Amino acid sequence: MCISDTHSTHDQMVLPDGDLLLHAGDATKRGDRHEIEAFDRWLSAQPHRHRVVIAGNHDFAFEREAEARHWITGATYLQDEGMTIEGLRIWGSPWQPRFFDWAFNLDRGQPLREVWSRIPDDVDVLLTHGPPHGILDRTFRGEDVGCEELLAAVQRVRPRLHVFGHIHEAYGRLERDGTVFVNASSCDLSYAPTQAPIVVDL
Repeated sequence: MCISDTHSTHDQMVLPDGDLLLHAGDATKRGDRHEIEAFDRWLSAQPHRHRVVIAGNHDFAFEREAEARHWITGATYLQDEGMTIEGLRIWGSPWQPRFFDWAFNLDRGQPLREVWSRIPDDVDVLLTHGPPHGILDRTFRGEDVGCEELLAAVQRVRPRLHVFGHIHEAYGRLERDGTVFVNASSCDLSYAPTQAPIVVDL
């Protein structure tokens, strides 16, 4: 079950059941503790056996306060780290190419290349906030704004599933070279949670 960019509208969402819930960041509007704890209460009430979340560019507290990850108790929070669930090797990372003054910004090129170089070669499920370049990353202005360095890492790792969000208007799913790519943005450009969770069978 893939969702992302819920921006504190989670209470308006009803999720189908599934084995694994993946949230690709931007759970909040500004990432303060109150918003994170409200999101966590909602997460904890979901029926999925396993839940994994990462931060996004709106989730400031996760970048600024080391203890923020402990405010998530209803899921496993990943930040440039991995875990294994029922044989699936999952890696999560919140970074994206620099985007105004939001959280988890890095410059294109070497800074992002270094982050993505940490992704192990044997990952089955890759969870990032931003998209790879040229894949479900086109803005309403017609620009492909995904990360070139992330695309290179995906081509190296070849995960079975890559879930992300960030570009609300590029919501959708496609398959390329054996990888299922999912832009799971739940909110549309108006920040209304109109885009349904995307279900993937692995």
